[in-house]
Amino acid sequence: MDYLKVTGRKNLKGSVKISGAKNAALPLLASTILSKNKINISNLPNVVDINTLLKLLGMLGSTYEKQDDILIIDSTTINQTKATYDIVKTMRASILVLGPLLARFGHCEVSLPGGCAIGQRPVDLHLKALEQMGALIEIKNGYIRATTKGPLLGTKIIFDKVTVTGTENIVMAAALAKGETTIINAAKEPEVVNLCEVLRDAGVQIDGIGTNELKIIGSNQELLDFQDFRIIPDRIEAGTYLCAGAITNSILKVENVIHSHLDAVLGKFEEMGYMIQKDDNSITILPANKILPVHIVTTEYPGFPTDMQAQFMAIATMAEGTSIIDEKLFENRFMHVAELVRMGADIALNGTVASITGTPKELLGTDVMATDLRASSALVLAGLVASGETNIHRIYHLDRGYDRLEVKLAELGAIICREKEGL
Repeated sequence: MDYLKVTGRKNLKGSVKISGAKNAALPLLASTILSKNKINISNLPNVVDINTLLKLLGMLGSTYEKQDDILIIDSTTINQTKATYDIVKTMRASILVLGPLLARFGHCEVSLPGGCAIGQRPVDLHLKALEQMGALIEIKNGYIRATTKGPLLGTKIIFDKVTVTGTENIVMAAALAKGETTIINAAKEPEVVNLCEVLRDAGVQIDGIGTNELKIIGSNQELLDFQDFRIIPDRIEAGTYLCAGAITNSILKVENVIHSHLDAVLGKFEEMGYMIQKDDNSITILPANKILPVHIVTTEYPGFPTDMQAQFMAIATMAEGTSIIDEKLFENRFMHVAELVRMGADIALNGTVASITGTPKELLGTDVMATDLRASSALVLAGLVASGETNIHRIYHLDRGYDRLEVKLAELGAIICREKEGL
């Protein structure tokens, strides 16, 4: 097992190219189940979650060739409809094959998902929506068993709460359904938009893209003619590197980004005293004269993303004053707090609210343990400003969503390397 060793107190400088968005690539890969042709996908990130889903698609019968960030995939050859526990247990996003498999074949078995331990993220919203479309669903021996009599049927679906993967699953199911499906309270994340645009280009009529109400006219089980497509840049990776610039109070540029996807994050940087410069497809963060405390409430897009909460908590340890972070989306997403406190951070928890009193220049390097994907990156950020060495263990979480993080940070001037446990 690997860990990261970070030696802190070093300024960063330079630019970093942002990879394709993991959270856009996953549903897009699942959507290839709906295709009647081979597809060329570019800007694919090289992260563990992507390789896991490709392995699952391969087990279902897809064939693919991958070179650098280019993938050529043919899912017309799929001949299995069971997503086994061995794969699904490692990644919650595997649930994204449920909608397209059921829509195409009329039956499938998908193991109940595992993945990051950041709280309850039940799939009941997915299942309820599919039942409204005519699916018969039972959960038996840890598997979701879904069948239909004929095609799924378009209907009106109202999500009780905003769900990104739920929206994506139902959009894909609706693409092959009979008739029109309306999704009320749909997620508006850029990753959902990317999926809708690719399906629209494949011939599906989708109205309301980018809003909370989507209308989809399905193909009545006719497979889709996909066009080659490019995955959008990863806004969370971009935000994380901007946080690296912020916490070290350095000048740092991120390239291959879409500005509007980061509006909420950039606004919080400016509240904390940093200057932001935007060019055509890049963003540069400039040092703050004084790092100010901030008040953050996580919410659905276009609000502040829960996936950036941990990274901003790390920056808040450097602020002069007390910052407040209210985590509204996941009840168990403060597990990194104990590890930051081990490093000397002053953080108090009260339910879903964390109060971070800045302790500039007081963080001390030590051994810490990553608990989930974004918590991992927060510990790396803290290590960049802590005195001495910080060893971050269980970085398999980090590898699920960041493409060569330590390599990119080292190119910016960080002293960071990957080591083997026990050596």
